[in-house]
Amino acid sequence: MPDRRTFIGAGLALISSPAWAAKGDPVVVTRNGPIRGMREAGLLLFRGVRYGQDTASRRFRAPVAPKPWRDVVPATAFAPSCPQKAPQDTTSEDCLFLNIWTPGLEPEARRPVMLYIHGGAYSNGSVVDPLNDGRHLAGRDVVVVTVNHRLNALGYLYLARIDPRFADSGNAGQLDLILALRWVRDNIAAFGGDPNNVLVFGQSGGGAKIATMMAMPAARGLFHRAITMSGQQVTASGPINASRRTAAYLAKLGASPSNLDPLLTMPVERLIEGLDAEDPILGGGVYMGPVLDMRWLDRHPFWPDAAPQGNAIPMMLGNTLDETRAFIDPDGPLLRGLDWSNLPERMARQLRMDLSPEWIVAQYRTQYPDWSAERIFYAATTAGRSWPGQVIEAEARARADAPTWVYQVDFQSPTQPKRGAPHTMDIALAFGTLDALGAFTGTGEGARAASDAVMTRFLAFARRGDPNDPQMAIWPQYRLDRRATMLFDVESRVTDDPRGWERELFARVPYIQPGS
Repeated sequence: MPDRRTFIGAGLALISSPAWAAKGDPVVVTRNGPIRGMREAGLLLFRGVRYGQDTASRRFRAPVAPKPWRDVVPATAFAPSCPQKAPQDTTSEDCLFLNIWTPGLEPEARRPVMLYIHGGAYSNGSVVDPLNDGRHLAGRDVVVVTVNHRLNALGYLYLARIDPRFADSGNAGQLDLILALRWVRDNIAAFGGDPNNVLVFGQSGGGAKIATMMAMPAARGLFHRAITMSGQQVTASGPINASRRTAAYLAKLGASPSNLDPLLTMPVERLIEGLDAEDPILGGGVYMGPVLDMRWLDRHPFWPDAAPQGNAIPMMLGNTLDETRAFIDPDGPLLRGLDWSNLPERMARQLRMDLSPEWIVAQYRTQYPDWSAERIFYAATTAGRSWPGQVIEAEARARADAPTWVYQVDFQSPTQPKRGAPHTMDIALAFGTLDALGAFTGTGEGARAASDAVMTRFLAFARRGDPNDPQMAIWPQYRLDRRATMLFDVESRVTDDPRGWERELFARVPYIQPGS
C-alpha cells in the first residue's frame, strides 16, 4: 500500500535542459521524458501533457506518476476529459493530463505559475474549454497550467470502509491534483516557471477542491497562493454519510458490497449511469466529493476553524453578486408566474439555510421595499445558498490573522441581462476570454475594463502574494472590523461589508455544506 510520501514518486528521471530549434516546435525534456509542444501567437503551448498513468487499471486507487519514455512525445492536442454525465468531446479514464502556456523556456526566468482547476462540482467539467484558454494570462509573463483529473465515482466514490484495497478511494480525485502539483514542482522550471511560486486558482468546484487541499497534509508546500472563485468547502463529507451514498450507488448498479471486483472491469459508461442513484441525504443524483477519511483528509477544511496548514498561504476568495441567476432559468418554471404569494415556497427549495422562507421574504420587503419578487428571489437564494461558505471561510481566516482578500463580481452581463452577474462570470474576466463560447461578458468596453481589473489583481497576487501594486488603489486585507471587499465592475472599487445586512440575516442559523 503506498504511503503519503511515495505514492506519486515512481518512475522519475533527472530533468534535462529544454531544447528547441530557432523556428521549430519546442521540445522539453521532463523528468518522465521529452515532449514536443507548439508555437502559437508568440507563446509556447504544450497540450495534453501526461502527469499520471492511465487510471483504468487503477480504479478507486491513488494515482501514480507516468512510466518514463525515451522518444519525443507530441503534446499538441488536448487529451480526453474524465468520463462524466456532462457532454464532453472526448472522455477516457486515461485523463491525467495538463496543459501549459508559457512565454519562454528559460529556467532562469522563474515566472510565477498559475495553475487552474475547473469547476463542475466534483462530478463534471473539464479544462478543455475555450473559457479556460491561458493565452491572455501567459501573455502577461506568467506560466499558465490547466489540469484535468478524475471526477464523480471515479474520483470520489468512498469504498474504504468496505474493502481495504480502496483505502484512497474517497479522495482519489484530490490525489490526482496533488500528483499534478508535484509534477509542476519537479518540471515547471524547464518551462520558464518558478516551482517556488505556484498559485492555484479555481472556479466553483475548482475552488472547493483548493479549499480542501488547504487541509490535506499531502498538499503541504506544493502551492504558495490560492484563489477560490465561487467555490468553497467548509466541511467535507463524513464517512458515514459517504458510505450511505456508496450503498445507494452500488444498489443502482446492482453491485454487491461483499464483492467489489465487478466494479473494476465494468464498462465505465455503466459507472457513470450509476450516478443517477437517488442521493439518500440531498435527494437528486448521488453526490460525490472529498471524504473525511482520516487518511488523506483528517480534519474539515474550515470547521471548527481554518485549517492551520493553510493559514500561511495568502488567499483570495470571491463570489458573484447574482450567483443563482446562472443555474435558475429566468424564463423557467420557478420564475414563471412568480409573485408575492408563491415566492416563499419557490425560494425554499433553493435555500441551504433552514430559516422560514416567509420570514426571509418579509425581512427583504421591509429592508428593500422597492425590490420585485424576482429580485428578492435571486438575492435570497444567492445569500442563503451560494455565498455563506465564502463568508465562513473568509471570517475564519480573518480570526486566524491569515493574509486574506475578498472580492465580489458586480459586472452585469450585457449579452444576457436577465442573468445579471451570475455564477461563472469571473472565469472569462480572469482569463480574458471574453469572446469564448459560454462567456456572459460580451466584448464591449465595460467588459474589457472589468476583465483588466480582475486580471491585473490576479497577476499581482500571483507574483507577490498580495493583489496590491503601487500603481493601483489600495485593496485592504479582509478583517472583521471592516470586511473590505473589492467590487469588480466597469469601475472597480473597494467597499466595506457590501452585503452586510444579508450576511447578518443568514448568519442567524448554521450553514451546512451540501454533501457533508
